[in-house]
Amino acid sequence: MSPSEERAESSDHFASAMEAVRPDRGLCVPQLREAVTRMEEGRLPAAEKLTQQFLAAHPRNIEGLQLMAEIATRLEDHVRAEALLARCLEIQPDSVPVRFAYANALLRVSNPAAARDQMEWLLARDPCNPVFRVLKPLVLEALGEFPEAVECWCELTKEYPSRVDCLLRYGYALRTVGARDECMRAFRKVIALAPSSGEAYWALANLKTFRFEDAAVAAIEAQLAGQHLEAASRVQMHFTLGKAYGDRQLYAESFGHYAKGNALQRMGLGHDPEIANSYVARCKSIFSSEFFEQRAGWGCQSGGPIFIVGMLRSGSTLVEQILASHSQVEGTRELFELAAIARELQNRLTRAGNGYPAALAEAEAGVFRDFGEMYLERVKPHRKLGRAFFTDKMGANYAYTGLLQLALPNAKIVDVRRHPLACGWSNFTQLFAKGQNFAYRLSDIGRLYRDYVELMAHFDRVLPGKVHRVFYERLVTNPQAEVRALLNYLGLPFEESCLSFHKTARAVTTISSEQVRRPIYSEALDGWRAYEPWLGSLKTALGPVLDAYPEAPAFP
Repeated sequence: MSPSEERAESSDHFASAMEAVRPDRGLCVPQLREAVTRMEEGRLPAAEKLTQQFLAAHPRNIEGLQLMAEIATRLEDHVRAEALLARCLEIQPDSVPVRFAYANALLRVSNPAAARDQMEWLLARDPCNPVFRVLKPLVLEALGEFPEAVECWCELTKEYPSRVDCLLRYGYALRTVGARDECMRAFRKVIALAPSSGEAYWALANLKTFRFEDAAVAAIEAQLAGQHLEAASRVQMHFTLGKAYGDRQLYAESFGHYAKGNALQRMGLGHDPEIANSYVARCKSIFSSEFFEQRAGWGCQSGGPIFIVGMLRSGSTLVEQILASHSQVEGTRELFELAAIARELQNRLTRAGNGYPAALAEAEAGVFRDFGEMYLERVKPHRKLGRAFFTDKMGANYAYTGLLQLALPNAKIVDVRRHPLACGWSNFTQLFAKGQNFAYRLSDIGRLYRDYVELMAHFDRVLPGKVHRVFYERLVTNPQAEVRALLNYLGLPFEESCLSFHKTARAVTTISSEQVRRPIYSEALDGWRAYEPWLGSLKTALGPVLDAYPEAPAFP
């Protein structure tokens, strides 16, 4: 069989499998058909309103409930989508499309243990279905079972060697477990099969230590010169060339490609910097010293979690790897559970009309105890080693510092901070998998960094000693002193293994996975300086935060 015939057969097999799990949108019902049309046109509120009207008259209609779940998913209201699909399963427990959609919804709300149950049901029903077989490693990855996921992807790529999507996922999984050479081979195979795959080129660039040959740079330039490149691939190739020209010290060309890639990426993305600024102001008005004193002793009293927070690209993966090298600490990953449960809590508390975080002032002690216990229960699947402490490296959890003090008052919070220009530039050069809409404009990055510093400075005042701060530059230049101070804050004895963190074998899912498998190095400290002529808008947005670093300026 020729490669083209092989690809066609593979595509047909997957297409028929996808058809089997495609939900019935109720196109025979005029009202639902109109709702689907509006949804596909991007008019989601209108589609939602029509579907709600239909469900008011037909509350147990499966097609209507599934359509509402799909609309909720597109609106990124994943909690509501999961609840709607759970209702569908109650009505039609044997529906394969509903169960498949429900499994994916459970992954989106960070409940991989429940998603595994659905995945196993589907595979028991049809063990050869390639769509269900793809779902399996996705669930395993969400559970942190990366070696098992690698095996699944390996089997799929052998059976479907021309499936670019499976090869890409296989490459990402190999990277996570540190199999760098095999990972690069997978991505190179994607490029051979699909030369216009910007994702494969960016995946190689995102290894950070990878260097592109001149022939590869020329091939990418040729692709960009074409008229039919997909929008996502065009963005990815600009970011890739930004990295490639930066490695060649051609900084003007490098910045030009980063600027083009960022400009294209932020098209259609909504980001309002005032939202974060307003949130900080609301937190400062609610979370006072008196507020916490009145609620002393509340929450779940477990001291196991160590939350590593801060801006993206601040050095948090390095701190996590150092802690994971301690005999009493288990390193997990960026866990989505806290944010998912916080959204559920916010939805529940704000129904009475109070906004968040103001609604926390009205909540009883039991609400926060339940929150803490639910978090610990949800993260159990990620804890494999039975150690007393574990890390949660979701950096954006800094926004929940006040909530954590109420729900898990004995948990530790480690705030990792990097020079604002180094951190800001690193964000601008990174094409994130999803979200992080702030990262594609230098001024937006600067404003968010400033808001983050202001929020954490507030908690330093009202909860003195609660948060331990690690400055990346100090950690890199004087690791022993900084590691000792960090372990002292955590109440843990010093262990030499923490300084040999690069020898610790574990899965690392973040962008910095390659860097933390090397000893501490200082090259990243001043990489931004070559681009300083183009960082004016970042400096302006940072304002006094830049001048005061590493201290925080006086905020109103």
